[in-house]
Amino acid sequence: MKILSTFLFIFCCVPWAYSQAGHIMQGVGAVNMSMGGAATAQPLDISGALHWNPATLTTFDQGAVGLDIGLFFSSPELRSTVPEVDGNGQPTGNFISGLTEDDRGVSPLPALSYVPAAGESKHHFGFSAFGISGFGVTFPESNSNPINMPQNMGGFGRIESDYSLLQFGVAWAYELSETFSIGIQPNLNYASLELLPNPTGNPTGAGYPRSDRASAMGFGAQIGIFYDSGSGFKAGTSYKTKQHFGAFEFNNTYLDNSEGTNEFTLDYPAIWSLGLGYSLGNLDLALDYRLVNYENTESFDTTGWSPTFTISGFGWKNVNIISAGLQYKGIHKMPIRLGYTYSSNPITSETAFFNIPATAIIKNAFQLGLGLKASDHFELNGVFHYGFSGDATAGPMYNPQFIQDNPPYGAVPGSEVSYEMTTSMLMFGARYSW
Repeated sequence: MKILSTFLFIFCCVPWAYSQAGHIMQGVGAVNMSMGGAATAQPLDISGALHWNPATLTTFDQGAVGLDIGLFFSSPELRSTVPEVDGNGQPTGNFISGLTEDDRGVSPLPALSYVPAAGESKHHFGFSAFGISGFGVTFPESNSNPINMPQNMGGFGRIESDYSLLQFGVAWAYELSETFSIGIQPNLNYASLELLPNPTGNPTGAGYPRSDRASAMGFGAQIGIFYDSGSGFKAGTSYKTKQHFGAFEFNNTYLDNSEGTNEFTLDYPAIWSLGLGYSLGNLDLALDYRLVNYENTESFDTTGWSPTFTISGFGWKNVNIISAGLQYKGIHKMPIRLGYTYSSNPITSETAFFNIPATAIIKNAFQLGLGLKASDHFELNGVFHYGFSGDATAGPMYNPQFIQDNPPYGAVPGSEVSYEMTTSMLMFGARYSW
């Protein structure tokens, strides 16, 4: 019980921040991560099945419980350039440029899953608690990088963000026949968010405020269909609805110690997944395609300045994801897994400035995983992940006071902000079955 209570403390009390496909993690648990997140039609473990397609639970007749902990590290870099002006506010023809490196450190990444034994029943059930989404940066205040200069010098100062989303799911799957299954999973979500500065709060003469850590509850569901030919070929599809959240209620503190409040709603996007799987001898292959519908998700579907100079949203485009994985079981009790994930970038050059708190966009990710079947009932799994953003995301810096001259957002002439990053992670998991 002490181990379980400690794990629940990590889940509920310790902020984690990570991001792969937009602000969505590519997989859940060491096995699913090592397959690049592909599991819609190739359920190798209960965590991947519960997360991506509840209908695939019908492949697990035994009871099982899985526990995974990952250590996630990201290294974003933030660059900016602005034209230098003289004492009268006129451009001198020179430019000021600088670079700030993130100093956030390591974030934990938890996953807990449980499936009771089904026996001969056609009904299968599963329970999960996953950290499925997050972003976070820590860019220190700088006297050389314009965007991190103190607010009284025209910058944002120190930039911090910390968003995390924990999802609880209760899944039910039913075997329609020997080859077809259906599944449904209601979800309950808990999210927390902290921002410095808080661009969703009204600025005053003291600049933008710092928010406290606010939380919000959300709900949604997932449905899935799974086909298993019995001869190696498998196919599946699932749809996770938009997860609707209540508003974050921020208590804000300004640099002059004055206080204020504001609300901000951030939903989780709907995701459609389509997967293929094939198993032959010692090989298991998996391929998934996902469409993440950011363009119809509150606070991702809008961007720009409000009439009070707050930021109205991120302005993300939909994301296309391709996940592929291979498992080789030819080594006795030691399966080896390789995974790859491609994600398109939801941030355009026009919206790069508004997304500085959420820079963790990974285009290419590679995974190497290893398992150890210690007994018929107990196995250990591990994975190493490395990802990079590809080309830097870049665009102009904006000032709402310039909107009249440079619509729609008030671009500062000759300015640029850009960011890019790499990510790495070690994750270990244990599974016990009966």
